[in-house]
Amino acid sequence: MFPKSNSGTMQGNVPGSSHQASPNQATSRRSGNGPKSIVDCGSFATLAKKAGALEALDRALRQTLPSPLREQVKFANLRNDRLIFLASSPAWASRLRLMQTQILAAAHAIGTCASSVTVKVVPQPPVATAPDRSKPLSPAAATHLRAAAASISDPELRVLFLELASLAETADSGAEGTHQAP
Repeated sequence: MFPKSNSGTMQGNVPGSSHQASPNQATSRRSGNGPKSIVDCGSFATLAKKAGALEALDRALRQTLPSPLREQVKFANLRNDRLIFLASSPAWASRLRLMQTQILAAAHAIGTCASSVTVKVVPQPPVATAPDRSKPLSPAAATHLRAAAASISDPELRVLFLELASLAETADSGAEGTHQAP
């Protein structure tokens, strides 16, 4: 992991910052960064309104980007006059950073006060694929399962092996086309 650094974070009374530490801040578990407490977030209507505004800003800003880039990035937030985007790879993040001037001009044109663009790389999670269950067990596997079941002394386990062998036979007969539909 990367070493934790306090650079770029606002903690306590930082000269030149508008953030002032409250007397109770030392006892608060929440620092300046990270998720907010549900109490600090306000009402659901306020959150929904902010989400809608961010979605509208996302559509407006991405509209100005070229097509392949538009599909690979998403506007995430506007924080401290900084537009925060998420990119699917470092290559797309670099391309977006090269367009910072155009993005800021578009933001100013639609009335958003922003002075910089930050891009974070958030790779897309791999698409989960369902395992291929269409491969039936071979007749030889069914024979081995029946032989193993005959040698097992535990009755429950023997029944399970026999059931599995019968599924292999059923799947095999259906695969050969000898199983007729009713």
